[in-house]
Amino acid sequence: MAQGADEAAISVRRPRSPGSPPLRQLVLKIHSRCDLLCDHCYVYQHADQSWRSRPTFIRPETVRSVADRLAEYVQARSLESVSVILHGGEPLLVGPARLRDICARLTRTLSPLTTLDLRMHTNAVTLNRRHLDVCREFGVRVSVSLDGDRAANDRHRLDRRGRSSHDRVVRGIRLLREPEYRHLFSGILCTVDVANDPVAVHDALTELAPPRIDYLLPHGTWENPPPNPTGTAAPYADWLLAVFDRWEEQGHPMPVRTFDSVLSTLRGGPPLTEAMGLAPSDLAVIETDGTFEQADWLKVAFPGAPETGYDVFRHGFAEFATHPGVRARQAGVDGISDTCRRCPVVRSCGGGLYGHRYRSENGFDNPSVFCADLRSLVDGIADRVTDRSFAPAVLGTDRLVWAQLELDRLLLRRTRQQLAAEPDAADAWRLLLALDADPEAAPHLDEVLAHPYVRTGLHHSLRGSADTARFMSLTAAAALRAGVPATLSWDQPGTRLHLPTWGTYRLDAPGRIQVTVAPDAFRVRGGHQDPDGSWVRLGHVPASPRWRPLGRLPSHNGPLVDDADPYRDCYPVAVVPPLVDDGFAARLSRAYELLDEEAQDRPTAPDEFRPTVLTPLAAGSGLRLGAHGFGALGVAVDVTPEQFARELPRIGRRARLIALRETADLHRPGSPAGTLLDRADEALGRREPREAARALTALTLLPESELTVTGAVWVAGMWSQWANI
Repeated sequence: MAQGADEAAISVRRPRSPGSPPLRQLVLKIHSRCDLLCDHCYVYQHADQSWRSRPTFIRPETVRSVADRLAEYVQARSLESVSVILHGGEPLLVGPARLRDICARLTRTLSPLTTLDLRMHTNAVTLNRRHLDVCREFGVRVSVSLDGDRAANDRHRLDRRGRSSHDRVVRGIRLLREPEYRHLFSGILCTVDVANDPVAVHDALTELAPPRIDYLLPHGTWENPPPNPTGTAAPYADWLLAVFDRWEEQGHPMPVRTFDSVLSTLRGGPPLTEAMGLAPSDLAVIETDGTFEQADWLKVAFPGAPETGYDVFRHGFAEFATHPGVRARQAGVDGISDTCRRCPVVRSCGGGLYGHRYRSENGFDNPSVFCADLRSLVDGIADRVTDRSFAPAVLGTDRLVWAQLELDRLLLRRTRQQLAAEPDAADAWRLLLALDADPEAAPHLDEVLAHPYVRTGLHHSLRGSADTARFMSLTAAAALRAGVPATLSWDQPGTRLHLPTWGTYRLDAPGRIQVTVAPDAFRVRGGHQDPDGSWVRLGHVPASPRWRPLGRLPSHNGPLVDDADPYRDCYPVAVVPPLVDDGFAARLSRAYELLDEEAQDRPTAPDEFRPTVLTPLAAGSGLRLGAHGFGALGVAVDVTPEQFARELPRIGRRARLIALRETADLHRPGSPAGTLLDRADEALGRREPREAARALTALTLLPESELTVTGAVWVAGMWSQWANI
């Protein structure tokens, strides 16, 4: 490996921030026995056999202590939500009555303090309506273990009489999919066996239409390695990549957590599973006797591996969180082996599951026993998702803006799909299609879609529940900008109706509203004391006492000063409330005059970044970029014109690189080329030619396959910029 790439991998190590991450998940063992005899189970078939001495089911007084201890911790750490996963053994064996008592105690104690997310992992063999009625009463979401079709599942998952469990599990899943219970179905957990046909397994699971699939590696250590009947170097990666290819071919019909986690980390996002990635563990386990344990899959390592010596009768969650074993699983990159820290895929792999690293002579200070598989899986996914075609957006800001607009349109279509069942959204979508088909109106629609905080709102909708009101308000804003008459109605959740690119209309109360648009005017009915509404005539002063328009810099027909959009709070520092004086705009107007004066002294005008939207931030913040579309810039309310003019070129470079990465692949995702590109870009922005040359030289030493054609063009441009410093 080239020196530059190795340096990029090592640079992952960072000092840990003070304090420990809070515990947010509790695996609560409510029954310690099981009605199946799975030969790959970490509870019953591996080194630790402590289940034999546990109470068969959890006692009411133990549940009460668990709830009280967790409530204390929630209050002490001010946790907005906490997840409790009912587990076993097989949790259904407690029966519907005990299950209800457990859920009732947890809900009664915790719901007044935090959002309680109740879940259950089950084999579903005995799942019936009485169980599901309890789950529906308390909102318990259910994940089911199933290893594929009958042949694949029954390779390991037989009952205690040696009979197939497949039909009974599928019956339970079909019950979960019935209309009254469908919202409780969380997904399917599938343990990988490379002796099974990967495509047949995946097709059998997708046929059941689960909301999510989790493919889990079988548990093993260096002392007891996983089966490898194929004798190949990375059999589990080969199996999973075959599933990945099938999943891609299907068009991602449901999330697959392992794949989604790798895709997220390759693009710089967070890991989505403790089995991969460097996120600190936030998990506690409590057994049926009330003892605290570390992650219970540590049972695969050696007898007593998960034990802590703590229990809920004498100890709290805060004390448990200080246990050395818990801290070790929260250490991030500092908690993995030197070999892992030097690996270029460490951000995605994270050293693998902690228990899979165990070796008797040095404990957990090793790569995962699945190391070769994890490396091959991450590299294989990266190779498959890299778009190596040439992206014209690399050639200039105009083309980059166009590519960004295409991305906004894609996000808008996906949000519309989320809102397919909403009649109000259907009306808005028809209007959007009409605007897009009208050559005169389409540019005005593009102007609204290109507003940077529209992107933020669309991303927010796609990550969680779709924001119907935002979808409606941006449609109204586009019609208003195009001057196309329209009427839309929707439920407005707050008293501030914000029309992106325009401004904010004040309602007296949330509720059902009707917005009517005419050329250069709009009217709002409902949601306030005036049932008839009154027209807001744009350009008239004052337009309406309820209407606060956004402004632009006084001496420039350029950046919009957006201090009111509800999605503008996407910066690493605080935004400020809507401004009450014009000092901010006056200083920025002077800053642009300085930039224009400097431009006159240059023989040619470079392809510079000029923001389209400026948003005021808390004093002392300087200039910042956030999680928004291309063109927005956060600016501290106390910034000076000289500071703005000095910092804009540097931060503009960063904005262009971020925007280009959103629309094109410059390198294989997860490649060390990404870190080196960042390093070179920062050095050029600071006008440090030596550091820029080092990073660019390291890029040239990487294998040719690490950069795409687009990336190579970008690097060539950086060399030209370096030559002109």
